Amino acid sequence: MKSTSELTDFYYKTLYPDLKTIEEERLRLKSKLTTTFAFIGLIAAIVMYGIYDATGTLNDGIFIIGFIAVAIGGVVYKMTVRDYTQTFKQKVIRPLVRAIDEQLSYQPEGMVGQMRFERSGLFRRSIDRYGGNDYVRGEIDGVPIEFSDLHAQYQTKDSKGNTHWHTIFQGLFIVSEFNKHFKGTTYVLPDSAQKSFGTLIGQWLQSTTGSHGELVKMDDPEFEKHFVVYASDQIEARYILTPSLMERLNRIRKRSKAELYIAFVSSHLYLGISTKRDLFEPSVFQSLLRLEQAMEYIGYLHLAIGMVEELKLNQKLWSKS
Repeated sequence: MKSTSELTDFYYKTLYPDLKTIEEERLRLKSKLTTTFAFIGLIAAIVMYGIYDATGTLNDGIFIIGFIAVAIGGVVYKMTVRDYTQTFKQKVIRPLVRAIDEQLSYQPEGMVGQMRFERSGLFRRSIDRYGGNDYVRGEIDGVPIEFSDLHAQYQTKDSKGNTHWHTIFQGLFIVSEFNKHFKGTTYVLPDSAQKSFGTLIGQWLQSTTGSHGELVKMDDPEFEKHFVVYASDQIEARYILTPSLMERLNRIRKRSKAELYIAFVSSHLYLGISTKRDLFEPSVFQSLLRLEQAMEYIGYLHLAIGMVEELKLNQKLWSKS
């Protein structure tokens, strides 16, 4: 697999002519959207002033008008950038994926299926809305891998009957196959309890949370600081989470700067990287020619596809079966 520096060179040297053209379109869209948003804001301000002048108070009117203005702005933004986004994905993201490995296929509108997501067992809440995009599928060194951006949500209703949507998971979701069938299930989750309540209370809360199995204590202090492990089989969990594997997961956490959710179920590895946003959507308000912007796209693609090499899925990880 090409290195990050090789992909950066590819981004600027091979894709640069297309990037310049797309950048010119971005600047036109930015100017158009800025003018449109200013007009929407002006109209909203005039309506608010008219309400205040007529009634002497805004009451809930300011919130209603503000909500309508934001909603209109969101619809206008999506309609305006739709073609620009499609062009960017076809001329930038697709070639980047192929540059990493020609065996990989890219579908801008595809996603990892909901059944796959639920089969991981990482997130136990019932899903009311599920969506995603930027689906990549193929093999790396003979190991099947697929991933995409995903956004899973559930809904609640308040006492007034209003619907509220809550995120279960949003980010990059990766599925790959191990060369070993697991007898039990092993889950590696963010250690939010210990971060929030300290070591003593955090460890107690960990031990009382049994939805993913029994708590498994690991010997790596750095790993224990950021992750909590649950499994149906303590011995198998320790065979899976070797010292070298825990070290690699520590590196992935540092590199991604995001919360990781990992499951070892049957013969599959499931990895969720919680970015809380859509990774491969180009922003109209940031230049495509900025190094930081390029590195973000390249970094996440490299991280996702590099999971096979990073975790060495095509090699034996255990000395016992």
